[in-house]
Amino acid sequence: MSVEKTSQSHDDIVAIEHTEVKDEGSFAVVEIDPIAEKKLLWKLDIILLPLFCLIYCTNFIDRTAIGNARIAGLEKDLGMEGFDLNIALTIFYVCYTLIEVPSNLALKRVGSIWVAYLVIAFGVVALGSAFMKTYAGLIVTRVFLGFAEGGTLAALVYTLSRFYRRKEFVIRMGFFFSLAPSLAGAFGGLLASGLLAVDDFGPIVRWRKILIVEGIITTGMGIVLLFLMPEDILKTKLLTESERALAIARINADATVRSNGIKEKTTMKLILRSFNVWTIVCSLGYLFVNISFQGLSLFLPTVINSLGHFTVVQAQLRTVPCYIVGAVYAIFNCYWSWYMDSRGIAIIASMVLQAAGYAIAIGTTNPHARYAACFLSVMGGTSSGPLFLTWGTDNAAPDTMRAVATAAIPGIGSLGAILAVWTYLPTDAPNYHIGNTINLASAVFVITFTGIGMIYLKLENKKRDRGGRDYRLVGKSQDQIRDLGYRHPDFRYQL
Repeated sequence: MSVEKTSQSHDDIVAIEHTEVKDEGSFAVVEIDPIAEKKLLWKLDIILLPLFCLIYCTNFIDRTAIGNARIAGLEKDLGMEGFDLNIALTIFYVCYTLIEVPSNLALKRVGSIWVAYLVIAFGVVALGSAFMKTYAGLIVTRVFLGFAEGGTLAALVYTLSRFYRRKEFVIRMGFFFSLAPSLAGAFGGLLASGLLAVDDFGPIVRWRKILIVEGIITTGMGIVLLFLMPEDILKTKLLTESERALAIARINADATVRSNGIKEKTTMKLILRSFNVWTIVCSLGYLFVNISFQGLSLFLPTVINSLGHFTVVQAQLRTVPCYIVGAVYAIFNCYWSWYMDSRGIAIIASMVLQAAGYAIAIGTTNPHARYAACFLSVMGGTSSGPLFLTWGTDNAAPDTMRAVATAAIPGIGSLGAILAVWTYLPTDAPNYHIGNTINLASAVFVITFTGIGMIYLKLENKKRDRGGRDYRLVGKSQDQIRDLGYRHPDFRYQL
């Protein structure tokens, strides 16, 4: 649908009642009626954000349920010892990393129904894992779970980015991506403690109850998504024709070159160009955030269990407040990032909190102080990963590059999770000095690296202001100019 022709459509006139569209070469200046836009944003928010938050909650719960299952007897029942659990977690994240980009390219072609297929897949795997009898069975389920879960986050981020402007995106990411892991961690702990307190279901005992119930919930969620998952902005039934026209006008107004919501052809050139300097910067930042946060997330029940003489249920329950506080802080920090119009400053502030948490954990053996340190460490990690992914998505264009970047950043970043599973080792218990020291070093690296990245973007924007990238337009066709994306001289990086 062409925005230039909106005046020819009655529905479009209703949707963009006070929208003025002016052609300036290959660009458009679009002034959108703020009242109509506010109504559209409200509609998108109340439908998309809770749905996406719920989807990612199921993803995170199923991924980290092994931490709750561990202290409920998983290792003993499967005959595991030493580093067996670390190996299983490593295999999961290898598969998780490998599938990210292929999954998002499939999403771009198949449509958002791909998300429903992914949720059903990892729900069935989680359900099946309740019947594992051997360590080999655990390895097999972690392989399939990694392949099924790997594309989910990237798919949600890419789909969300098709509906919102760059500046709006960070708050929405903060809601679903920052909030979901915290709520999932809290809910997972409560669910695990509740299930362990009730009678067994025949042969379904202890940790098996946790996995089977979570698997049933996730599979049911995936089936519902077959009917509820919104389609792309060009054809979704979520929007009326007038709302769709307004949504497309908003995306055009936010773009350097208008696309009218149409996805350009996926080419190898665009895929390779997606792995640019900024995608790599955000991927490395995400990687080190994962080192400092994912390890703690996976082993938090174990860490807390080492702080006192707790029952299994008591240890599970003590993880809940950490995640609740982390969720509140994540929303606040992403809102602050939007208010300041800066992703980098918000990341640095979060990682300072996390660094303080790990410093306390290293510096004292007092169980109360170390429990407080868990709060600071979780708070710092909950929003930093989402902010890096938002930052990378903000600065990725055109559409193919956005699809690849939203997959590559968490995909490469998952290598950090692979390293994270080796930071909390049984030989390092109960104080976990090695793990906490590694995580502290990772947090300090992210703080430094983020500052350098902000300087790079600021200098690049100034160079474009001076016309230093105008040569990229010389001799280019309209299609070539459209495909320039972030390389276009008029594109400005989000700081």
